[in-house]
Amino acid sequence: MKKVAIITGISSGMGKAAALYFKEQGFEVYGGARRIERLTDLKEQGIHTQSLDVTDAISVRALVDRTISEQGQIDVLVNNAGYGEFGPIEEVPIENAKKQFDVNVFGAAQITKYVLPQMRQQGSGRIVNISSVGSNIYSPLGGWYYTTKASLNMWSDVLDQEVKQFGIRSVIVQPGLTKSEWSKIAFENAKKNLVENSPYENMLDKTEELFSKITFSEATAEDLAKVFYRAATDIKPKRRYYHSIVDHGMVLVARTMPNTYRAVLSKMMKGI
Repeated sequence: MKKVAIITGISSGMGKAAALYFKEQGFEVYGGARRIERLTDLKEQGIHTQSLDVTDAISVRALVDRTISEQGQIDVLVNNAGYGEFGPIEEVPIENAKKQFDVNVFGAAQITKYVLPQMRQQGSGRIVNISSVGSNIYSPLGGWYYTTKASLNMWSDVLDQEVKQFGIRSVIVQPGLTKSEWSKIAFENAKKNLVENSPYENMLDKTEELFSKITFSEATAEDLAKVFYRAATDIKPKRRYYHSIVDHGMVLVARTMPNTYRAVLSKMMKGI
């Protein structure tokens, strides 16, 4: 029997690669993004696409209802939509910080709320939440982004405890740096969020340079798509999925030796 997946944020990067990979593996794939003009090639390759804003309940409901109406089931939900609202915590407007939570956390919660009744009726389902190594490790200027990903981790763990009784599991994928538009957009946001004559201008330059130098663990979108697929299809799912042992190792160091991580980060920043 063919499996059905909904993937959010499929206009580019990991989301787009995941939509194509799941399709190649025999899934019927439904998904969307705000930039509908960037979905044409996916539609041509058999992906069921539509406009999707994860912060708009009506938009989200339309995607879920369409999927159930046309396929009668939802086996996998990949909560991939998200972005980085970088900038100094002092200077990022609170409305921007709220938008970051609306997309990265509440957007995932909204669509999950709509798919759970169908999964519960089926007696099976997998919620794959795309977090980040940034839920454990951190740098200057990413405070609001990292906070949303840490929140998503806890939310997913609690959800998993609540729904596994129904044959549903909720798991986390924690990508590291990827070869994508993500860093470019994050630092564009950081520059927009700086106030005039900001005392954080030098820190922004150093942090952007730091990100540009960390290439040893970079993965392609296609690499991450395969990790998404494992998280969605493993018979015995794990709580956390990583692309590489380097990504997992950095998370373990930050989580178990926080002072060591902080010292290393400070040394790296001073060395730039």
